[in-house]
Amino acid sequence: MSKLKRNVLVFVSVIVLLAGVAGVRSLPALGQTPPLVLERVGEFCADDPHCFNRLHPDIPAAATAVPEQRIVLGARDAFDGAFGPGSTPEDVVAADLSKVHPLTGPVFIEGAERGDVLAVTIEDIVPDPYGYTVIAPGFGFLRDLFPDPYIANWDLTATQATSKEIPQVTIPFAGFTGSIGVLPGEPELEMFLEREAQLAEVGGIVLNPLPTGALPADLCGVNGAERDRCVRTIPPRENGGNMDVKQMQIGTTILFPCFVDGCGLYVGDVHFAQGDGEVSGTAIEMGATVTMTTQIQKGAADAFKMPQFLGGNQLQALEPDSFHATMGVPIKAAGEIPPYHTYLNSEVIEPLKNLSEDLTLAARNASIEMVDYVTAEYGLTPEQAYVVCSVAADLRISQVVDVPNYLVSMILPEGIFQTSGSAARRHGQVQTTATATKASPARAAL
Repeated sequence: MSKLKRNVLVFVSVIVLLAGVAGVRSLPALGQTPPLVLERVGEFCADDPHCFNRLHPDIPAAATAVPEQRIVLGARDAFDGAFGPGSTPEDVVAADLSKVHPLTGPVFIEGAERGDVLAVTIEDIVPDPYGYTVIAPGFGFLRDLFPDPYIANWDLTATQATSKEIPQVTIPFAGFTGSIGVLPGEPELEMFLEREAQLAEVGGIVLNPLPTGALPADLCGVNGAERDRCVRTIPPRENGGNMDVKQMQIGTTILFPCFVDGCGLYVGDVHFAQGDGEVSGTAIEMGATVTMTTQIQKGAADAFKMPQFLGGNQLQALEPDSFHATMGVPIKAAGEIPPYHTYLNSEVIEPLKNLSEDLTLAARNASIEMVDYVTAEYGLTPEQAYVVCSVAADLRISQVVDVPNYLVSMILPEGIFQTSGSAARRHGQVQTTATATKASPARAAL
């Protein structure tokens, strides 16, 4: 072997070693571009140079990829490792919510510029062996009815999830990236900050910038240069982010308007399975390895106010073979102010028994009905039933024309249960039942 060839081989070996230590693998190969790999490094996001948990245009790229190159990202769970197989409700109370959500990236896409559209195709999702679903006090769609902490720990395989906390169900794999997006630009950041501050001023629920626990620390942390301008990752926005759309399955393509050069692609908060609505506030949360490819649509962003997505027959696999559905319309008790309306003109709303064209209240009523149904029919506790609805039942808008009562349905796949509803009744497993004269089990949870 010549001295020159030997030196080249040594050089390549050193580069491979250094890239592996840093958790990045993206080296040229004959005839093809190998995948860009960002592996998880360290136990928590703070240990990982490829991880961040706030959004700002100046977050530096973790790596660079070219269009159509496979991008393989190791994604952390939504609570950044706060839970494990033996976790209890006490661990839910102790969880540090300032660390939600750890995100992997951002990846700079060569050739992409502000004003382009980045088409991201989800090629594969490989779940970690552990997942969880929690009820966090003060969070979730029925947070006023479920004020106490709860956790279901899930054993995950490539095909299904089971939990000793809810042994009555088996949930099939239907993984997707709960959080996936691109970095906002400076104009978008200003818009986010302005409108969310305005909403907060009138009592709306807004998670303002929080430097505590923020990453990257030198930009968004307590002593960060932009600590008051790094927005939280909880709400989805024009740049995508925490959209929690279960239909973004493997094989679908998500279209993002680019707001910075390189777009700044990132993923996190991967879900093993989720019902449309994610009503308890969490799905089956997990760490995972996500594989994607990208393409650039030059100058196409003007047609997009929000991300869009497309696919083939992926949605067919999500539909149940058999189901039970509940329905809700915007009715309530006189004197009741739904928690979502407390920042509005409550004096008008409070005495009413019917609200006009209100999908949120209709969805609430459909969800309560389903929790009651699962509790009565399958013998689950209200907390178990609430979690099942969150990970498996789908809220669907059924109609938005029959004023004043818009209608929302919740569809529950029956195939997830190990025993039929009638079997649960026969064996005396029912712990609570709803009747015309009693409060519902969901409301009884108070």
